[in-house]
Amino acid sequence: MTSTQQQPDTARLMRLATYASVATALVLIIVKIVAWFITDSVSVLATLLDSSLDVLASLVNLVAVHHALQPADSEHRFGHGKAEALAGVGQAMFIAGSAGFLLLQAIGRIIHPQTISAGLEVGVSVMVFSMMATLALLSFQKYVIKHTNSTAIKADALHYKTDLLVNGSVIVALLLAFYGWSYFDALFAIGIALFILYSAWEIVRESIDLLMDHELPDEERTKIEQVIANHPDAIGCHDLRTRRSGTTVFIQLHLELDASLSLAVAHAIAEQIEGKVKGLFMEAEVIIHEDPVIINSQSKEDLV
Repeated sequence: MTSTQQQPDTARLMRLATYASVATALVLIIVKIVAWFITDSVSVLATLLDSSLDVLASLVNLVAVHHALQPADSEHRFGHGKAEALAGVGQAMFIAGSAGFLLLQAIGRIIHPQTISAGLEVGVSVMVFSMMATLALLSFQKYVIKHTNSTAIKADALHYKTDLLVNGSVIVALLLAFYGWSYFDALFAIGIALFILYSAWEIVRESIDLLMDHELPDEERTKIEQVIANHPDAIGCHDLRTRRSGTTVFIQLHLELDASLSLAVAHAIAEQIEGKVKGLFMEAEVIIHEDPVIINSQSKEDLV
């Protein structure tokens, strides 16, 4: 697939993922409102709040992805990919806020416990439906992430993964509370809130790495160096710099070549290596500076 074909496909997948996320969250909000009114469960309220914030976070994602996919312009020469990282930070703030509110509600319910006396079947049915809808969405998001490596979609998928655990734990809490263990409803809500806070931190950490131009993982940098080592005319490289912005990887390096090579030959070698390095990633921009090295009679293996 050529880069011109790849970009439209990437954009289409990312947009579809954001639309699917918003639609799923809206459906879950409706069914969870019904379940909360019937059961008056604070753990059901926890999932309702989570889904409500999912909508807000997914809307932020939708706007951010739309902006991130805009091509580079005269004021943003490296594109708009960091909008995805900003969306990740925004999502984390929404998620952390919901966790704080949920903690307050759960603590209040511990102080004033209430037994769930009705609506068990409705509550459990809604949670099972929520898990099935979330699994369907996560399957599609997994496919999109595999083909785009989108940070925003990763962040979206992360808190939907927590939703699976949340909904499963709510089923257990409802059953325990229905049979007289009323404190478990609030205790499970507290556990959910703490897990949500942990998820928010994971999103923030990855977003900060992108905003701060964190280097690619060591295994990916090693693959780049291996491409150069495998080229028969390359002596080595230095000053390898990498970063990721949205779906695009930016790579800069100094390529060491025999000083006796003509400019045309050196340029052709650099283009060959550039093409192979780009082949390691779905989307990449590679800048190579050719550095002349005087070999004399030494072999490439003798150089350090």
